[in-house]
Amino acid sequence: MKRSLLLETILVCAVLAACGTKDSATGGASSDTTAATTTSTAASATPTGKVVTVELNSDEKGNYFKPATFEAHRGDVVRFTLKSGVHNVHFLPDSNAGKSNLPPASDMLQLPDQTFDVPVNFAEGTYYFQCDPHAALGMMGHMKVED
Repeated sequence: MKRSLLLETILVCAVLAACGTKDSATGGASSDTTAATTTSTAASATPTGKVVTVELNSDEKGNYFKPATFEAHRGDVVRFTLKSGVHNVHFLPDSNAGKSNLPPASDMLQLPDQTFDVPVNFAEGTYYFQCDPHAALGMMGHMKVED
């Protein structure tokens, strides 16, 4: 009887541990699966401007960024925020030929209000970005950077 109870307790603990979310800041497990988390920051920089929020959506209209086209200035931070669906953000090097300081592709954002911050440390110009799994469905955008 005691052995059976011990095995059940171990099994329950293992299931609960597996259901936790990975905390990107500490690399450990977190049991709070409803909290908004910042997935990562593309580059370390202290923002000197404003935060420009871009939503990532999936709904009856399709898969899209809102806004899909926007303006930012050096020193701003673009905060991509998941509202629905599962998406990522990717500034493709081949679609931004000759441009430098492009951030790496984000991880897949899966939890509502999860974010991916991109410090705007780009030269002036227009930058293309997309959601890799939904690019063929039109989920792409453009950021115009001005000094």
